[in-house]
Amino acid sequence: MPSNNRRTFLAASTAVGLGSLTGVHALRTQGTSTTFTAADSDGEDSLDTWLAAANDPQTHQIRDFRYDDPPTVYLGISNTNSFSPPAIKVTPETTVTWEWISEDVEYNVVAIDGTFDSGQPLSEAGETFEYTFDAKGTYRYVSEPYADAGMRGVVVVDTAPSSEYPTVDEWLAGTNGYDGTITDQLDTSLVEITTGAKGNSGHSAFEPHAVKVSAGTTIRWSWTGKGGAHNIVFKDGDFDSESTHAESGVHFEETFSETGVFRYACQPHHALGHRGAIIVE
Repeated sequence: MPSNNRRTFLAASTAVGLGSLTGVHALRTQGTSTTFTAADSDGEDSLDTWLAAANDPQTHQIRDFRYDDPPTVYLGISNTNSFSPPAIKVTPETTVTWEWISEDVEYNVVAIDGTFDSGQPLSEAGETFEYTFDAKGTYRYVSEPYADAGMRGVVVVDTAPSSEYPTVDEWLAGTNGYDGTITDQLDTSLVEITTGAKGNSGHSAFEPHAVKVSAGTTIRWSWTGKGGAHNIVFKDGDFDSESTHAESGVHFEETFSETGVFRYACQPHHALGHRGAIIVE
């Protein structure tokens, strides 16, 4: 989204993860006081709760920008008191930009532990605020005037997963805790992969999500019957099971005779992270 005015406010302090929050940080508001405690910064469940209460015109999902250009988060898009996207993941030393959209409503950007602060609320479209995240951590923030009404966001800072297969790393980044680990099933004639496994905040995962096999191996996908209807659609290769199935059981298998990297996904739940990869050697 283009800017009309690129005057930029620069934050200069060093980033510190919210895991170090030990007290209570009260935020400036217009006539009220919004208070967040240490409990707001601890654990995955707490992060899920934080995002569930966030205004979001799309979905409550952390968007992974670790392989993309530095992201811009928009304030007040589509006349909503929200950040868009409200939750992002970046690598250390990434500069995140927040840009004001609304001319009518005043917003600011304030970390709940005081790590970064854009200052008093503004209502000028095109204004921007930037902050460079040097350290890994989870950084929750709000717009003070609408913090109680759900205008909250989060930046998760973490290194990108790394294996010897960069295309797999980028494909699976942000999915079900992928950390670069690839399950070795070389010299195994039949490998079974579960679809609808627990993961990605539901039953929207493959288990294992990355597997290495020998040429000639048959891969069999077994549905759990959970998480709705799933299918298997390949990004690489011409062998799909486009029909969705909600019931448990084996609904697709394929023998991989050629070497290469084969990425695939459950099409209905691709955006949730229901993706997998097969490396054939």
